[in-house]
Amino acid sequence: MTAARIPHISVCICSFKRPELLRLLLDRLDLQETEGLFDYSIIVADNDPEQSARGVVAAFSSTSRVRVKWSFEPKPNIALARNKAIENAEGDFIAFLDDDEYPENHWLCRLFKACAEYGADGVLGPVLPYFEKEPPHWIKKGRFFDRPVHPTGYRLNWDQARTGNVLFKRDILNPGEPPFNSQFDTAGEDVDFFRRMMSKGCVFVWCNEAVAHEVVPASRCNRKYLLRRALLRGSNFRKHPTDRFKNATKSVIAIPCYALALPVLALFGQHVFLKYLIKLLDHASRLLSYVGLSSVTGRQT
Repeated sequence: MTAARIPHISVCICSFKRPELLRLLLDRLDLQETEGLFDYSIIVADNDPEQSARGVVAAFSSTSRVRVKWSFEPKPNIALARNKAIENAEGDFIAFLDDDEYPENHWLCRLFKACAEYGADGVLGPVLPYFEKEPPHWIKKGRFFDRPVHPTGYRLNWDQARTGNVLFKRDILNPGEPPFNSQFDTAGEDVDFFRRMMSKGCVFVWCNEAVAHEVVPASRCNRKYLLRRALLRGSNFRKHPTDRFKNATKSVIAIPCYALALPVLALFGQHVFLKYLIKLLDHASRLLSYVGLSSVTGRQT
């Protein structure tokens, strides 16, 4: 009698000219525990025109116990890079990590177990910040790089989901249809993906024990980066077809409220002031996108 085939997971990474961080991520993926429940391989979709990931992948694959495949998407576009990774994936399950993240050793196993335990189509986990250098005090106090967390088993809404730490069943994808919409060339393609998946009945839950860490370089720990990130996030608003008028109305109300409150909020410290300035710029960028204008272009690095 032949042994039953165990599931295979394809771990997908989109690389954007961060070879040193990519190597850290690959080394951590090499240490993943499986408990004999599944096997896995790694797909790297290089989205750097200079193909900076190619040498990193070759060096890693020469010593790794895990099979890794390099692929190339020449057009800079996060959605196209994600599609290229899935195109080259072979797994029954697809997992995604960002190229500036690295997982704990039990990360993949805990995602896989949670998917089975809760009968879900996919599972997301927390991404905790790891600062390369000690950031300014106001950065930590304002928790600008913290992300929401939930109890394990919590059922997510589409606007709470993202691809920075996720595992999902491959069979939820529509055959012959690119999973990610290339219209979202800089950001927002993941939220759109989960919106469409959940609209057809897919269930995604949270696993708070499946931890990944995001490397935060010193170059991001400043006001310019945070404000530009808010503008970029808001600029993708018009690409989402759901509740456009409702959300635009919210922004029309929010902008003057935040603008009037900012002088008072400044009295509570710059971390409070900046937090609400970010909200103001997010809403302002949404409105600009609503009339076809973009306040910022280019992916944040």
